Amino acid sequence: MKTRLKPLAAIVLCGSLITQLSACGSIFYPERRGQISSQIDPGVAILNGIGLLIYIIPGLIAFGVDFATGAIYLPNGKYSVAPETLQQAVDADGQVDTAMLQQILKQQLGQDLPLAEATQIKAESLSQLALLQHTGRG
Repeated sequence: MKTRLKPLAAIVLCGSLITQLSACGSIFYPERRGQISSQIDPGVAILNGIGLLIYIIPGLIAFGVDFATGAIYLPNGKYSVAPETLQQAVDADGQVDTAMLQQILKQQLGQDLPLAEATQIKAESLSQLALLQHTGRG
């Protein structure tokens, strides 16, 4: 009887740790990834907090992942498109095909955005992107 409980306990422990290692916002709202800042979604914060109460380290990891990816933030009224989707408009040389980009944005956002005067801004890190957003260039 004792030998049957060990594998069952190991399976339950592994399953609970795996669920806590994954960040709630990243799982429930993958379209929010890539946001830099906004209001924190209380539902995601509460779910991560529950994970923090049950398991300290996985809960901290969940908060860290959600903050790092931006999935913990509520959409702030601006439209966003997943970076993987936008990558389709970039060719092998790193040049952006504006016609393809315009088509992707129209399909994803339902709006026809003028891209005739669009400029490509390259940033080396997320902190540089954050600065661009706060200065009004992004």
